[in-house]
Amino acid sequence: MLAAIPFPDIGPEIFTISLFGIDFALRWYAMAYIVGIVIGWRMAAAVARTDRLWPGGVSPVTPEDIEELLTAIIVGIIVGGRLGYVLFYQPAYYLENPGQILVLWEGGMAFHGGVLGVVAAGAWFVWRKGIPAASLADVVAYATPPGILLGRVANFINGELWGAPTTAPWGVIFPGTAAQDCPGIAGPCARHPSQLYEAGLEGLVLGIVLIWMVWARGALKMPGRVAGVFFIGYGAARFAVEFVRQADAQFITPENPAGHVLRLGEWGLSMGQVLSLPMIAVGLFLVLWSARRRQPA
Repeated sequence: MLAAIPFPDIGPEIFTISLFGIDFALRWYAMAYIVGIVIGWRMAAAVARTDRLWPGGVSPVTPEDIEELLTAIIVGIIVGGRLGYVLFYQPAYYLENPGQILVLWEGGMAFHGGVLGVVAAGAWFVWRKGIPAASLADVVAYATPPGILLGRVANFINGELWGAPTTAPWGVIFPGTAAQDCPGIAGPCARHPSQLYEAGLEGLVLGIVLIWMVWARGALKMPGRVAGVFFIGYGAARFAVEFVRQADAQFITPENPAGHVLRLGEWGLSMGQVLSLPMIAVGLFLVLWSARRRQPA
C-alpha cells in the first residue's frame, strides 16, 4: 500500500466577500506577497537604522530611503516576474496572445524575472539617490527570503508547482488530473512537495544564514557579500530542487519526458536550472569582489 500524505483540505482563497453581486477574494498567494513584503521592509529598515553594521559606522541608507525603495521594488517584482514568465516559459503562446500578458490574476510569474525586475528598480534608485549599489543590493538580498518562504508555502496551498512522482513516505497526493497523470503508476500518485523543499532551503535556511551574517559576522561592512551569498544560496538550492520538481508542461514531450531545455545526451537541465546558473556565477563574482575591495563601496 502506498505510504503518502493526503493533500490538506485548504482552499486557495482565505475568504471571499460579495459586494453588489461581485465576489472579492483574498488568496493565499496574494497574502504571501503582502506579508513577505512587509516583513522584508521592516527587516531592511532595522539594518538601515543600525549604524554599527555598516562600513565606517554610518548607514548609507535611511529608513525613509527603504520606504521609497519599496514602491519601486513592488513594481519591479510584478513587471519583471510577469515578463520573465512570458519570455522564459511561454514566449510562443504570448506572442500569439499578447493581450493575455496583462491577465495577472490567472497566474504565471517567474522568480528569476522578478529578480531582474528588482535589479532594475534598484539600479534606478541608486541613480536617483546616489546610494552605493553594492550596499543597497545587500539590503534587498537580506530582506528577500521571508517573501520566498511564504510564496512557496502559498504555491503548496494552491496545489501548483509540485514535484516529480515519488514513493517516499513524505510524498503528497496532490489533487487534480494533471497532478495524478503519472505514467506507469496505478492508483493515487504521490509527488515530491518541491514547493516546501524550496520554502525550507531558499526561504528558511538561506534567511537564517543571511541574518547570522549581518548581525553576528558584520557582513554588511563588506559591500556585496550578502547579495553574493544570496545569489549563490538561492541558485544552488533551486538547481538542486529542480531534480525532483516537475518540469513545466510546455517543455514536456514524448521524446523529452523530463522537460529539459538543455540536453546533454541522456542528461539535461531544466529551465529553472539554466536560469539558476547565471545567479550562482554572479553570486561568486560578488563574494570574490567584496573580499578584494579594501575601501567601502
